[in-house]
Amino acid sequence: MRTTRRYLALEIYRSCTVVLLALVGLFTFFALIDELDNISAKFSLINLLYLQALAIPTRLYDLLPIGLLIGAILALAGLAQRNELVILRVSGVSGLKLLMMLWAITAPLVLGAFFLSEVVTPAAEVKSSEANLLMLGRSNGAGLESGYWFKESRPVHGGTRIINIKTLKANGNVGDIIVYEFNRQHQLVQYSAATEGRFDHGKLVLDHVTENRIDGNAISALANAQQPSAPVSTVDTVARRVLATTLTPDRLIARILTPERMSILDLLDYIGYLKANHLQTDRQVVALWRKVAYPFTLLVMMTIAAPIGFLQTRRGGVGSKVFIGIILGVGFFMLNQLALNIGMLNKWHPWVTAIVPNLVVLLLALGALLLMENQHRVRAFRQRAGSRRTT
Repeated sequence: MRTTRRYLALEIYRSCTVVLLALVGLFTFFALIDELDNISAKFSLINLLYLQALAIPTRLYDLLPIGLLIGAILALAGLAQRNELVILRVSGVSGLKLLMMLWAITAPLVLGAFFLSEVVTPAAEVKSSEANLLMLGRSNGAGLESGYWFKESRPVHGGTRIINIKTLKANGNVGDIIVYEFNRQHQLVQYSAATEGRFDHGKLVLDHVTENRIDGNAISALANAQQPSAPVSTVDTVARRVLATTLTPDRLIARILTPERMSILDLLDYIGYLKANHLQTDRQVVALWRKVAYPFTLLVMMTIAAPIGFLQTRRGGVGSKVFIGIILGVGFFMLNQLALNIGMLNKWHPWVTAIVPNLVVLLLALGALLLMENQHRVRAFRQRAGSRRTT
């Protein structure tokens, strides 16, 4: 049994490697062609190749499920074409035992995908954002035209503080920072603008700051429609201002990256930060559940490949199996995306959108495998039922 498992693993790993290399190379080539227009005197072809190399871990992470499905179908179809699966079935190995072997073969891939998701992909995304900032002057994260916005509580005076960071710099500093500070009654009490800032052990150090302090009686003074006796605001310029903040470089990076590209620990920390500041966490929570369900998706793909690969192969059968596998893989991907969008719109529980599509497809694949395993009994049952009707 161990020899059989090793042989199956060798065939599947080899096919999956070839398929993944082809898919990653194809998508990288298309992305390279699409970005050729950005080449200029400041952005050379070497820079473009460097950015595309940094995007390879993310593409590999996205394409791993479909690559595993197609590679497993190719390997199993080849074994069936050479009648090796028939030999295994005749020797007493049932379809469910073969499926257990396939799941065991998938386990190392699950561990590799977890390492890719938690270590390699987040690091590559951070490096890619830094390189985009340095070479193109923009990051590839989810930011608005007005920059990145953060909300937190004021640690000393109470109320809330909103920080707007316009630009991110490759050295880790930030530029064009605006800080809005509100009191407990949600009234603006201070507006500060700085040209540059940096994070230093729980503090945000702002340089070249223009502070606009608004008097507490400004609203009542302006409401009287009379000229106030004292100025309602004062403007000062200081060389440096230090703010105690809960915002950290890691949380800033978490805001730059899309939630699906973050590690689980970073997602948990960022979700805690958002909840502490009474901000929406729906997308981040859904992304967390989807990352948890990602290894389970690989098992589902292997389960889909099992009944397709076990089909009797005739002339041209391998190509038809690969075509069926591609259709099922794309359909499963569309089902996942549809569940995600519908779940976000209807406020479903995050685990529903992440796990239920996998469970549905897994049950369907297991049902197809069991039907193939007992097709002779099903055929005999139909024949008996037909004979009873005729009599």
